Amino acid sequence: MGYIKWTFWITFWVLVASFFHYTLPQHDVARITDTYEKRIDFGENSLFWASADTGNAVTSVNRDVFFIQTRLSNDNVMVYRNEDTGWGWPPYFKFDTTNLQAEASDLKSVAETPQWVVIKHYGWRNEFMSIFPNAVSVRAVDDPNVRMIPWLNITF
Repeated sequence: MGYIKWTFWITFWVLVASFFHYTLPQHDVARITDTYEKRIDFGENSLFWASADTGNAVTSVNRDVFFIQTRLSNDNVMVYRNEDTGWGWPPYFKFDTTNLQAEASDLKSVAETPQWVVIKHYGWRNEFMSIFPNAVSVRAVDDPNVRMIPWLNITF
């Protein structure tokens, strides 16, 4: 009986930790290589996409989504989606998707003359299920070794 109790509590705390890891903001230092817009047909992974943008129809099964392609400071590739969260969950109240896309496009750079940025995002990247983290903000930094202290995450 003790194994069942411990299994329950371990499972419970893993789910709680996973929930917070997905929804709390994370920061990546990267170089933006490209930005684009793509029509997405939602399927089994629709749970990991934001709801329809504020002011758009909610009955559609597809919509255009902005993406930001990057190369991280450790030379790995990462792709972020750029969607409004609106008034929904997680509560980032993000309504500036097009402005963020314009900022990201302006910060594109090549390997020979890198422009490093800090991308604040939430969510996970899963290539098998086509899940992308959602970019919340982008800001330029001078050094790829900038130290970010996640104060909000620490308080939780």
